[in-house]
Amino acid sequence: MERRDFLKFCAAASVASPALAADAKPRLYLRAGAVPANQNLIFHYPFAATPCFLLNLGKPARAAVQLRTADNQGYEWQGGVGAARSIVAYSAICAHKMSYPTRDISFISFRAEKSARNRHAAVIHCCSEHSQYDPAEGAKVLAGPAPQPLAAILLEWNSSTDEVHAVGTLGGEMFNDFFQKYEFRLAMEHNGAARAAVAGTCVVQSLDNYCRQQVKC
Repeated sequence: MERRDFLKFCAAASVASPALAADAKPRLYLRAGAVPANQNLIFHYPFAATPCFLLNLGKPARAAVQLRTADNQGYEWQGGVGAARSIVAYSAICAHKMSYPTRDISFISFRAEKSARNRHAAVIHCCSEHSQYDPAEGAKVLAGPAPQPLAAILLEWNSSTDEVHAVGTLGGEMFNDFFQKYEFRLAMEHNGAARAAVAGTCVVQSLDNYCRQQVKC
C-alpha cells in the first residue's frame, strides 16, 4: 500500500449530472448519500491522468478480502464505506493490457446486468479481452486473462458528516507502466502534466458524461 496526500473530492448533489469544478473556496467533500447505486462514476486519482471508478453497489461489500498481486504479494481489502458499506473505488486501468476510459471511448466499465459475454452481474468488465472483476470483493478477477485485481482506491468515511475522502491506493498499481505505454497520448491530453499528483479537489462525474462512447459486450 502507498499512502498519499489526502484528497477530498466534491460533486453536486446529483453526481450523475454534468461535472462541476470546485469553487474558488471549495467545501471539499462528496457525501456518500449522494452517490447513486449501480452507476459508473469516474474521477482521477492519484495522478491527473489516472482514472478511477467510484461505485455504490447498492448492498454491503464483503469485508476483509484476501487478495494477491501479479507478483504474488498478498494484501487485505477492507470493504466498502458509507452507512451501508456499499461505496467502493478502484483504478479504471485494466490489469491485463491497461485499457482505460478516455474522452473518446471506454472498453471498461461497471455492468449491473448479465450479458452474452458476461455471466456475472454487478462486475467491472473490460471488453478488450473480457477480464471481469468483482467490485464487492476487492475487484478480484472472476474471468478473463487479467493477472491480478484492479488496484483499490482507499476511501475514508466520516459518519458524522457523511463525507467520503480518497486517501491512498492498495494492491497492484500499474501507474508507471501506464505512463510508459501511453506517454505520447497522455502528454497531449494533459499538456505535459499527466503525472501531476492530484491535490485538494477533483471532479467526480458519470462515465456517460465523461466518455463519448462505451463499448459494451
